Amino acid sequence: MSKVIVNKVKAGDLELKEKVVAINRVVKTTKGGRAFSFSAVVVVGNENGVVGHGLGKAKEVQQAIAKGIEDAKKNLIKVPVMKGTIPHDQLAKEGASKVLIKPAAHGTGVIAGGSMRAVLESAGVTDVLAKSLGSANPHNVVRATFKALALLREPIAVSKVRSLGLKKVFNG
Repeated sequence: MSKVIVNKVKAGDLELKEKVVAINRVVKTTKGGRAFSFSAVVVVGNENGVVGHGLGKAKEVQQAIAKGIEDAKKNLIKVPVMKGTIPHDQLAKEGASKVLIKPAAHGTGVIAGGSMRAVLESAGVTDVLAKSLGSANPHNVVRATFKALALLREPIAVSKVRSLGLKKVFNG
């Protein structure tokens, strides 16, 4: 598989919106009884091409969400969003989850499952067709979607690598 080039972004002065994707209650049985803890998968983004995801674990739900947000702010990437959609099709896999994302015409909307929808909307994608294949585990689906978005390349960068003018790329 090709090497993933990730455009990391600092969370400094970005206005990020958080979305909780999944909360899981974990029970550990000890001799003193049951010990409950929570894990939260969180996605943050500025809805303008910057998105991140994180996992938080704690004894209480609010603390788990807060930890997840902090983790997500450390994993921000820049996504090439062009006219509300993505530049090209992309397939990515994480664990047993596979995701396929395709660009869509203006007005289509975000056609995607719950976990993928949160990532794509946080990234600022407004028109996209997406399909989750294989496992529906929210954490793996989010990570696979994140990987697919990181693999996207802008047409300008591709045209420079191929030594083509941009008009040739768009006109065929």
